[in-house]
Amino acid sequence: MVDGWGVALQDGRDVRLYKEPEPANDSAWLAFLQQRARPSRLLISHIRHATRGGLTLSNTQPFVRELGGRVHVFAHNGRLGGIDERFEGLRGRFRPVGDTDSEVAFCLLLERMAPLWQGGAEPPVGDRLLAVADFAAEMRALGPANFLYGDGDVVFGHGHRRIQADGSITPPGLWCLGRDCAVDADALAPSGVTIESGGEAQRITMLASVPLSGEAWRPLAEGEIVVVADGEVVPMPPR
Repeated sequence: MVDGWGVALQDGRDVRLYKEPEPANDSAWLAFLQQRARPSRLLISHIRHATRGGLTLSNTQPFVRELGGRVHVFAHNGRLGGIDERFEGLRGRFRPVGDTDSEVAFCLLLERMAPLWQGGAEPPVGDRLLAVADFAAEMRALGPANFLYGDGDVVFGHGHRRIQADGSITPPGLWCLGRDCAVDADALAPSGVTIESGGEAQRITMLASVPLSGEAWRPLAEGEIVVVADGEVVPMPPR
Protein backbone atom coordinates (compact mmCIF):
# COMPACT_ATOMS: atom_id res chain seq x y z
CA MET A 1 0.00 0.00 0.00
CA VAL A 2 1.31 3.44 -0.89
CA ASP A 3 1.01 5.85 2.04
CA GLY A 4 1.59 9.16 0.31
CA TRP A 5 3.39 10.88 -2.52
CA GLY A 6 5.04 14.18 -3.30
CA VAL A 7 6.96 16.04 -5.97
CA ALA A 8 9.07 19.21 -5.79
CA LEU A 9 9.89 21.11 -8.99
CA GLN A 10 12.63 23.72 -8.88
CA ASP A 11 11.49 27.19 -9.96
CA GLY A 12 14.36 29.63 -9.59
CA ARG A 13 15.30 29.85 -5.92
CA ASP A 14 11.94 28.44 -4.88
CA VAL A 15 10.14 25.13 -5.57
CA ARG A 16 6.63 24.14 -6.54
CA LEU A 17 5.73 21.51 -3.96
CA TYR A 18 2.80 19.13 -4.33
CA LYS A 19 2.20 16.29 -1.88
CA GLU A 20 -0.59 14.25 -0.32
CA PRO A 21 -0.72 11.66 2.47
CA GLU A 22 -2.86 9.38 0.29
CA PRO A 23 -2.21 7.07 -2.68
CA ALA A 24 -1.59 8.91 -5.93
CA ASN A 25 -3.79 6.68 -8.12
CA ASP A 26 -6.85 8.91 -8.11
CA SER A 27 -5.23 12.19 -7.14
CA ALA A 28 -6.61 15.32 -8.77
CA TRP A 29 -3.23 16.94 -8.17
CA LEU A 30 -1.60 14.57 -10.68
CA ALA A 31 -4.15 15.52 -13.33
CA PHE A 32 -3.44 19.17 -12.54
CA LEU A 33 0.31 18.62 -12.91
CA GLN A 34 -0.17 16.89 -16.25
CA GLN A 35 -2.31 19.76 -17.52
CA ARG A 36 0.06 22.44 -16.32
CA ALA A 37 3.21 20.65 -17.59
CA ARG A 38 5.52 23.14 -15.89
CA PRO A 39 9.15 22.77 -17.04
CA SER A 40 11.82 22.34 -14.36
CA ARG A 41 15.56 21.73 -14.45
CA LEU A 42 15.45 19.92 -11.11
CA LEU A 43 12.74 17.59 -9.86
CA ILE A 44 12.62 15.36 -6.76
CA SER A 45 9.71 13.03 -6.09
CA HIS A 46 8.92 10.43 -3.44
CA ILE A 47 6.40 7.65 -2.90
CA ARG A 48 5.99 6.82 0.76
CA HIS A 49 5.77 3.44 2.45
CA ALA A 50 5.30 4.47 6.07
CA THR A 51 7.63 2.94 8.67
CA ARG A 52 7.49 5.71 11.27
CA GLY A 53 4.91 8.43 11.86
CA GLY A 54 1.25 8.67 10.91
CA LEU A 55 -0.22 9.17 7.46
CA THR A 56 -0.19 12.96 7.63
CA LEU A 57 0.89 15.76 5.33
CA SER A 58 3.74 16.70 7.67
CA ASN A 59 5.18 13.19 7.34
CA THR A 60 4.95 13.15 3.54
CA GLN A 61 8.10 13.69 1.47
CA PRO A 62 9.85 15.53 -0.11
CA PHE A 63 10.69 17.91 2.73
CA VAL A 64 11.69 21.51 2.02
CA ARG A 65 13.48 24.22 4.02
CA GLU A 66 15.06 27.58 3.26
CA LEU A 67 18.83 27.95 3.57
CA GLY A 68 21.03 30.61 2.02
CA GLY A 69 18.07 32.39 0.42
CA ARG A 70 16.88 29.38 -1.56
CA VAL A 71 14.67 26.35 -0.94
CA HIS A 72 16.42 23.02 -0.32
CA VAL A 73 14.68 19.68 -0.96
CA PHE A 74 15.24 16.26 0.60
CA ALA A 75 13.79 12.77 0.10
CA HIS A 76 14.99 9.63 1.91
CA ASN A 77 14.36 5.91 1.59
CA GLY A 78 15.19 3.63 4.52
CA ARG A 79 14.95 3.58 8.30
CA LEU A 80 17.47 5.29 10.58
CA GLY A 81 17.40 3.76 14.04
CA GLY A 82 18.67 5.95 16.85
CA ILE A 83 18.67 9.18 14.85
CA ASP A 84 16.71 11.03 17.54
CA GLU A 85 19.67 10.70 19.89
CA ARG A 86 21.83 12.41 17.28
CA PHE A 87 19.36 15.27 17.11
CA GLU A 88 19.02 15.79 20.89
CA GLY A 89 20.83 18.82 22.21
CA LEU A 90 20.91 20.71 18.91
CA ARG A 91 19.66 24.27 19.19
CA GLY A 92 19.88 25.32 15.57
CA ARG A 93 17.19 26.82 13.40
CA PHE A 94 16.00 23.56 11.83
CA ARG A 95 13.29 21.52 13.57
CA PRO A 96 11.14 18.66 12.27
CA VAL A 97 7.46 19.42 11.74
CA GLY A 98 6.39 15.78 11.53
CA ASP A 99 7.43 12.54 13.19
CA THR A 100 9.64 10.76 10.64
CA ASP A 101 13.28 9.83 10.93
CA SER A 102 13.73 11.13 7.38
CA GLU A 103 12.78 14.68 8.36
CA VAL A 104 15.07 14.53 11.38
CA ALA A 105 17.87 13.49 9.01
CA PHE A 106 17.12 16.47 6.76
CA CYS A 107 17.32 18.86 9.72
CA LEU A 108 20.65 17.34 10.72
CA LEU A 109 21.95 17.71 7.17
CA LEU A 110 20.94 21.37 6.98
CA GLU A 111 22.61 22.09 10.32
CA ARG A 112 25.75 20.61 8.75
CA MET A 113 25.33 22.68 5.57
CA ALA A 114 24.38 25.99 7.22
CA PRO A 115 27.94 27.27 7.87
CA LEU A 116 28.74 26.90 4.17
CA TRP A 117 25.81 29.11 3.16
CA GLN A 118 26.01 31.77 5.88
CA GLY A 119 28.05 34.18 3.79
CA GLY A 120 25.30 34.55 1.20
CA ALA A 121 27.45 33.37 -1.71
CA GLU A 122 27.00 29.95 -3.28
CA PRO A 123 29.66 27.69 -1.72
CA PRO A 124 31.89 25.57 -3.97
CA VAL A 125 30.30 22.26 -4.98
CA GLY A 126 33.32 20.38 -3.65
CA ASP A 127 32.82 21.84 -0.17
CA ARG A 128 29.14 20.93 -0.27
CA LEU A 129 29.98 17.41 -1.37
CA LEU A 130 32.40 16.92 1.54
CA ALA A 131 29.68 17.94 4.00
CA VAL A 132 27.11 15.67 2.35
CA ALA A 133 29.57 12.76 2.31
CA ASP A 134 30.34 13.13 6.03
CA PHE A 135 26.62 13.28 6.81
CA ALA A 136 25.93 10.22 4.63
CA ALA A 137 28.61 8.21 6.42
CA GLU A 138 26.95 8.96 9.77
CA MET A 139 23.54 7.96 8.42
CA ARG A 140 24.84 4.66 7.00
CA ALA A 141 25.76 3.64 10.54
CA LEU A 142 22.10 3.97 11.56
CA GLY A 143 20.40 2.05 8.73
CA PRO A 144 19.51 2.23 5.02
CA ALA A 145 20.31 5.79 3.98
CA ASN A 146 19.40 6.35 0.35
CA PHE A 147 18.58 9.99 -0.27
CA LEU A 148 18.26 12.78 -2.81
CA TYR A 149 19.18 16.29 -1.72
CA GLY A 150 18.72 19.33 -3.95
CA ASP A 151 20.01 22.78 -2.98
CA GLY A 152 18.64 24.70 -5.96
CA ASP A 153 21.91 24.36 -7.85
CA VAL A 154 22.73 20.64 -7.87
CA VAL A 155 21.26 17.33 -6.70
CA PHE A 156 23.26 14.98 -4.51
CA GLY A 157 22.18 11.36 -4.83
CA HIS A 158 23.46 8.91 -2.20
CA GLY A 159 23.02 5.17 -2.68
CA HIS A 160 23.24 2.69 0.17
CA ARG A 161 21.04 -0.37 0.75
CA ARG A 162 17.36 -1.17 0.34
CA ILE A 163 14.96 -4.09 0.62
CA GLN A 164 15.42 -6.09 -2.58
CA ALA A 165 12.91 -8.36 -4.32
CA ASP A 166 14.25 -11.40 -2.42
CA GLY A 167 13.75 -9.65 0.94
CA SER A 168 17.45 -9.00 1.58
CA ILE A 169 18.65 -5.53 2.62
CA THR A 170 21.58 -5.01 0.27
CA PRO A 171 22.95 -2.63 -2.38
CA PRO A 172 22.04 -1.09 -4.71
CA GLY A 173 19.86 1.51 -3.06
CA LEU A 174 19.77 3.83 -6.08
CA TRP A 175 20.14 3.49 -9.84
CA CYS A 176 21.30 6.15 -12.29
CA LEU A 177 20.59 6.73 -15.98
CA GLY A 178 21.78 9.46 -18.34
CA ARG A 179 19.93 9.83 -21.61
CA ASP A 180 19.01 12.17 -24.44
CA CYS A 181 15.28 12.81 -24.46
CA ALA A 182 15.10 12.86 -28.24
CA VAL A 183 16.28 9.25 -28.46
CA ASP A 184 12.98 7.85 -27.22
CA ALA A 185 10.59 10.28 -25.57
CA ASP A 186 8.23 7.44 -24.62
CA ALA A 187 10.76 5.03 -23.09
CA LEU A 188 9.57 5.77 -19.55
CA ALA A 189 5.85 5.89 -20.31
CA PRO A 190 5.16 2.41 -18.83
CA SER A 191 6.49 3.70 -15.50
CA GLY A 192 4.24 6.76 -15.61
CA VAL A 193 7.02 9.22 -16.50
CA THR A 194 6.74 11.53 -19.50
CA ILE A 195 9.61 13.70 -20.72
CA GLU A 196 8.96 16.32 -23.37
CA SER A 197 11.99 17.59 -25.23
CA GLY A 198 10.30 20.49 -27.01
CA GLY A 199 11.73 19.33 -30.32
CA GLU A 200 15.34 19.66 -29.24
CA ALA A 201 17.60 17.01 -27.75
CA GLN A 202 18.43 17.56 -24.12
CA ARG A 203 20.60 15.56 -21.77
CA ILE A 204 19.01 14.43 -18.51
CA THR A 205 20.13 12.33 -15.57
CA MET A 206 17.66 10.33 -13.50
CA LEU A 207 18.10 8.67 -10.12
CA ALA A 208 15.57 6.10 -8.88
CA SER A 209 15.19 3.33 -6.31
CA VAL A 210 14.71 0.81 -9.12
CA PRO A 211 15.19 1.05 -12.91
CA LEU A 212 12.17 2.68 -14.54
CA SER A 213 12.78 1.32 -18.04
CA GLY A 214 14.66 -1.36 -19.94
CA GLU A 215 17.57 0.99 -20.59
CA ALA A 216 21.05 0.54 -19.15
CA TRP A 217 20.58 1.95 -15.66
CA ARG A 218 23.73 1.89 -13.54
CA PRO A 219 23.51 0.72 -9.91
CA LEU A 220 25.22 3.03 -7.44
CA ALA A 221 27.83 1.36 -5.28
CA GLU A 222 27.22 1.19 -1.55
CA GLY A 223 27.98 4.66 -0.16
CA GLU A 224 28.42 6.25 -3.61
CA ILE A 225 27.35 9.86 -4.12
CA VAL A 226 26.66 11.38 -7.52
CA VAL A 227 26.30 15.11 -8.15
CA VAL A 228 23.93 16.19 -10.91
CA ALA A 229 23.73 19.66 -12.46
CA ASP A 230 21.86 20.75 -15.59
CA GLY A 231 21.10 17.16 -16.55
CA GLU A 232 24.67 15.90 -16.30
CA VAL A 233 26.65 14.05 -13.65
CA VAL A 234 29.36 16.43 -12.46
CA PRO A 235 32.83 14.81 -12.19
CA MET A 236 34.16 15.24 -8.69
CA PRO A 237 37.78 14.67 -7.60
CA PRO A 238 38.24 11.77 -5.17
CA ARG A 239 38.31 12.66 -1.48
